[in-house]
Amino acid sequence: MTNPIDALLAEKGVLLADGATGTNLFAMGLEAGEAPELLNETAPDTITSLHQNFVDAGADIILTNSFGGTRHRLKMHHAQGRVLALNKRAAEIARAVADKAGRKVIVAGSVGPTGELLVPLGAMTYDEAVEAFAEQIEGLKAGGAEVAWIETMSAPDEIRAAAEAAIRVGLPYTYTGSFDTAGRTMMGLLPKDIHGVADGLSQAPLGVGANCGVGASDILASLLDMTEAKPEATVIVKGNCGIPEFRGAEIHYSGTPELMADYVRLAVDAGAKIVGGCCGTSFAHLAAMRKALDAHTRSDRPSIEKIVERIGPMRNKQATVNTVETSEARRERRRSRA
Repeated sequence: MTNPIDALLAEKGVLLADGATGTNLFAMGLEAGEAPELLNETAPDTITSLHQNFVDAGADIILTNSFGGTRHRLKMHHAQGRVLALNKRAAEIARAVADKAGRKVIVAGSVGPTGELLVPLGAMTYDEAVEAFAEQIEGLKAGGAEVAWIETMSAPDEIRAAAEAAIRVGLPYTYTGSFDTAGRTMMGLLPKDIHGVADGLSQAPLGVGANCGVGASDILASLLDMTEAKPEATVIVKGNCGIPEFRGAEIHYSGTPELMADYVRLAVDAGAKIVGGCCGTSFAHLAAMRKALDAHTRSDRPSIEKIVERIGPMRNKQATVNTVETSEARRERRRSRA
């Protein structure tokens, strides 16, 4: 398998992934309850515009509009028989934008969770999960995706199933978890343990990390744990744009372009090799992140206290307690070594 991520990292040092798909598509006319993946066929110009705006803002990696592209998610919209076509079209649209960028832009095929629980908690077997992901990834590969970008995952078994599917199809892969429950994923995976999820598979991931979650400070705390556990790894962080808050029936995100620029600086200082934005991250936010990344010289590794001071409080109280305790333990270890 080719490794486009390492090749571009060798050239640039740190890569900028794109921002939000869903929240930007809502701003571009997607209605609540609609499947974004169907827009690949019904409104391809909208998806082209989404990718083009991120490329214009400076993204090195763009994610296809295929997050819910498995048969399990598409069946909610009576489109479970169109998995291959919808994913292929998603990749083709992104590929066309990347190919005319005038610089290298990686097309990553977005692969989100199926929405089903695996045995013994649910009815879906591991092999069925692999089959579902392979069907999706076949379409993404056929459309020109270079990497399977497995994201927003909670269950280690589901991550592993998606990774095995990518290997079967012949695409290199990355994976990220969403650490949104007391500093863990919903299924209990800790950030420091993310590296071992694909151990024993015939192909290792090109990168691992975190995306989404509950806020920028929280995901940076997860990043500290991931990079401390395996400093040499290519770690991805793709955090939400500040804190989500309801205003009536709508969700708004508190992050300004200035805050997201500082998030980039802290992420790089904490050891991230790929930085991007998740929910709420607009094209203007990403442009500010690009400018910050290009101007930044890596500095000292931040403490959780420094992150909170600059980005704002962590929203997950138990994660705050755990991280502060971990930070204190690190300082104690350093003192004992001195």
